[in-house]
Amino acid sequence: MLNNIKSNFIVKVIFIHLYDRIQLKLIKYNKILQNKINIKLYNYKIFSGRYIEYEKDGNSKEYNYRGELEYEGEYLNGERNGKGKEYYKNGELKFEGEYLNGERNGKGKEYDYDGNLKFEGIYLKGKEWSGKGYNENNEIEFELNNGKGILKRYYDNGQLEFEGEYLNGELNGKIKAYYYNGTLEFEGEYLNGNCWNGKGYYINNKISYELKNGKGLVKEYYYKSQLLFEGQYLNGDRNGKGKEYHENGILKFEGEYLNGEKNRKGKEYHNNGKLKFEGDYLNDKRNGKGKEYDYDGNLLFEGQYLYNFKRKGKEYYSNGKLKYEGEYLFDNKYNGKGYDQNGNIIFELINGNGKIKEYFGDGKIKFEGQYSNGKANGKGKEYDYDGKLEYEGEYLNGKRNGEGKEYYRNGQLIFEGEYLNDKRWNGKVFDINNNIAGILNNGNGKGKEYYFGELEFEGEYLNGERNGLGKEYNYSGELKFEGEYLNGKRHGKGKEYYYDGKLMLEGEYLNGKRNGEGKEYNRNGQLIFEGEYLNDKRWNGKMFDKNNNIVGILNNGNGKIKEYNEDGKLEFEGEYLNGKRNGLGKEYNYSGEKFEGEYLNGKRHGKGKEYNYNGELEFEGEYLNGKRHGKGKEYNYNGELEFKGEYLNGQRWNGKGKEYNYNGELIFEGEYLNGQRWNGKGKEYNYDGEIEFEGEYLNGKKID
Repeated sequence: MLNNIKSNFIVKVIFIHLYDRIQLKLIKYNKILQNKINIKLYNYKIFSGRYIEYEKDGNSKEYNYRGELEYEGEYLNGERNGKGKEYYKNGELKFEGEYLNGERNGKGKEYDYDGNLKFEGIYLKGKEWSGKGYNENNEIEFELNNGKGILKRYYDNGQLEFEGEYLNGELNGKIKAYYYNGTLEFEGEYLNGNCWNGKGYYINNKISYELKNGKGLVKEYYYKSQLLFEGQYLNGDRNGKGKEYHENGILKFEGEYLNGEKNRKGKEYHNNGKLKFEGDYLNDKRNGKGKEYDYDGNLLFEGQYLYNFKRKGKEYYSNGKLKYEGEYLFDNKYNGKGYDQNGNIIFELINGNGKIKEYFGDGKIKFEGQYSNGKANGKGKEYDYDGKLEYEGEYLNGKRNGEGKEYYRNGQLIFEGEYLNDKRWNGKVFDINNNIAGILNNGNGKGKEYYFGELEFEGEYLNGERNGLGKEYNYSGELKFEGEYLNGKRHGKGKEYYYDGKLMLEGEYLNGKRNGEGKEYNRNGQLIFEGEYLNDKRWNGKMFDKNNNIVGILNNGNGKIKEYNEDGKLEFEGEYLNGKRNGLGKEYNYSGEKFEGEYLNGKRHGKGKEYNYNGELEFEGEYLNGKRHGKGKEYNYNGELEFKGEYLNGQRWNGKGKEYNYNGELIFEGEYLNGQRWNGKGKEYNYDGEIEFEGEYLNGKKID
């Protein structure tokens, strides 16, 4: 929480000049295509992985190393000066406003990843200075005046997340932070944006840690009270040894920190507990020697990193055989050799140039074609996981640009024509029977999209994206949605359908989500909700049962309601907050009650009970994020106790526990790890209650 609060309001922009200048050499395409892409060859630079297309004074564009637009606007003396816009990776607008000497300075607006306004006002040297902050519901959360004010942030359930004093554009003074359920998490003081003095609390109100003059052993938590970080603080930030955790409780990182960033040695882990990376860090980035592993723990890469990018090393297939050895430029292969699984050289790159073949982890071909500057440039071919040809044509800067063809899995043509930045631009679309299904002209026209030969979409396009009227279809060919689109997303009026073609919903959409007036129906055509939606959530309106009786009223996403499934049967009854299940509630299956207990943000969270199809108690205990987590008990079909102990992420996990047979007799007591009798001491009993084994277990096996 402490680190999250800090990162919300302190923006650090660090430019590391890996290279003063690298002239990007592009394959020469026809002039019409180059004009469409708007590439100016005479001023194209790379700064720390960013491609910057600019004039010394005037309008410019910045791209990340993947070629995605990050900024467009005015430049002066090689820096952002004047009006400009920043973008997220998904293309959504992040900020629009004024800059001075490369920093936000003057009037501006900031948006979240979904396009909701976050802040509007005046910036000074990159900091929010005077203006108003908004939540996702466009409600004012805080106001600043000359860098001063009381900041408040709220969770999506309306609960206060934190409140604190803001001075000189940073958190300075008293502050309180809260868990998602409203329990106090931290109370104390900040100094220049750093946590300085105060106490942290567990969700049960017991003291977790204490900070004095920015120093102490600290525990940070996700908003749902799951441990996020534990380690040493110095000068109000992470300094020294520490550990980070995934939301499911699995270790995410362990290593050393300096001024809040990973530095020196460390290890990263996948959310299944398998090692993901081990090596050196500098300023929160992989820097120096390191190794990467896939989700199953297989070595993928070992070598040198520079500011989070691979610089030199070896890549391996999932079976451990050498795949590539050489140098990289911004994670792209640059100087080196590639090998097949028999050890034969299949390509060689010199300064990022050459013919290349890439393979999936199992050794099946993924891409073959011409590389320039470490990316696909020129002619090439793409293949799917089964080795079937998916695309053949021209590339520019790693994207489909120029003439090309796409194919169905059976080898028949899907599209033939021109591409622009991975979008179909000019050409013909064909159905599975080779009939013309659409024609595109400069990205505009009517067309059809297919998935594994099945029609997925048909409708109108503009600039290579879905714009206008269109229809979506499910895997069975049934109509899934029909309505209006804007920039590739559902936007305007539309209708959704069940898999059998019956109407599910009719209403309004905004940015791909249900927003505005709408009606929902069950499969029998009976109304189950009528009112307003906000970001796909029922917000204001009435809920109905199959007899058209009102069974719940929502006001700004809050109220007591009943939910019915598509067949009109009761599925849930309980409390709603901000459009989601929050508080006490009950779930039902086709035979009766399935669960009763507490919810948080739409998931089981807190104490609860589960029942089997006969209505008999199956489990009682604690939940976290929808899964069994904490202390609990399991029962068999005879109602006898089967297990008693601790759970983590839905499994019998870490700590002590007891197992019982169908007669309720004790058969094991001891320690568990990863859902098994794993490491530690334990006892097994026979049917007469006598100790059959007493000792230690390792990796699920008895140690004799």
